Amino acid sequence: MSRMIPIAVAAAALLCAAGAARADITVGASLSLTGPGSGLGIPMSNGLKMWPATIGGEKVHLIILDDATDPSQGVQNARRLVSEDHVDVIVGSGITPVAIAMADVAAESHTVQLALSPIGLPPGKDAWSFRMPQSNAVMAAAMVGHMARHGVKTVGFLGYTDAYGEQWLQALRPLLARSGIKLVATERFARSDTSVTAQALKLTAANPDAMVIVASGSGAAMPELALVERGYKGKYYQTHAAASKDLMRVGGPAVEGTYVVAGPVVVAEQLPDSHPSKALGMHFNAAYEKIYGPNTRNQFAAHAWDSYLLLDKIVPMALKKARPGTPEFRAAIKEALETSPGLPVTHGVIAFTRASHWGFGPDTGVVMKVVHGEWKLEP
Repeated sequence: MSRMIPIAVAAAALLCAAGAARADITVGASLSLTGPGSGLGIPMSNGLKMWPATIGGEKVHLIILDDATDPSQGVQNARRLVSEDHVDVIVGSGITPVAIAMADVAAESHTVQLALSPIGLPPGKDAWSFRMPQSNAVMAAAMVGHMARHGVKTVGFLGYTDAYGEQWLQALRPLLARSGIKLVATERFARSDTSVTAQALKLTAANPDAMVIVASGSGAAMPELALVERGYKGKYYQTHAAASKDLMRVGGPAVEGTYVVAGPVVVAEQLPDSHPSKALGMHFNAAYEKIYGPNTRNQFAAHAWDSYLLLDKIVPMALKKARPGTPEFRAAIKEALETSPGLPVTHGVIAFTRASHWGFGPDTGVVMKVVHGEWKLEP
């Protein structure tokens, strides 16, 4: 035995010197566990912690860092993950401005980023970034379609001043115009704002048929409450960043009747049996609520789980070409993502191509209504 120790040490040294690939897969995540985006980041972290111990038959080493809802911290986290932890995949962030900032690091390091927010990037800037959520355009199509079916002719907009708010506004404008719906008032606010009284007064004075609120997590209730308190009695629409029970918990009876666009997982039991995500969604919701409590299901944790489902499919493909811990393996993951056929996940059927790193088609979004503090799938 005494002779085996130096031999083993020498062998290990030779392997390191030769740059040998490690056997396990390393995935690094940057999530908003604190700050204004924590209502999304914490459930996403919960979803990541539910991952099995292996992906594609290989042990997975998962690293989760807090970006505090700060783009500069997200960049620091991403740089640490690629330069110190040598991750094979980056996951996150769940907050659009943070994930956009991280995309530069993904591109520079040639590391796949599975963004947990619908980040809009200039052409060519998303070569290594793949979005796990539905695009704002996909969700806006579901929302505007519902408006058109329910006789909405005029709309007010109250949304974040950051990239998420701006991208939603840009997605809505052409869809509203094509549907003959007029955008009559537009107001913005910061994620850190605790009051939108001035904006609510202006929007209420415009008196549109419906209000679109673009905010996230528990923070989505605040602007709606401000409008209710100022006497606005029209229809309310919220985006998929508000698709959690935090909206009802904070908003209470005031948010009854609110329409929220979401991925199908949130109302999995109400989907038709033919829906490709029904069984997957029900299974995930049951597992999640067994750990975190009844009625805790949400849009965000499911994106984290879908990231596992996706990696579990494409990692075996990448392993046929290279071993984890190498540039070749990272490139093989990218290629597998771009060439694999559609995969049913909890949010629909996800399929990336070389031309598009948006995974979900235009029929993915559903509209839910708050009824007695519960989600009801709208026809």
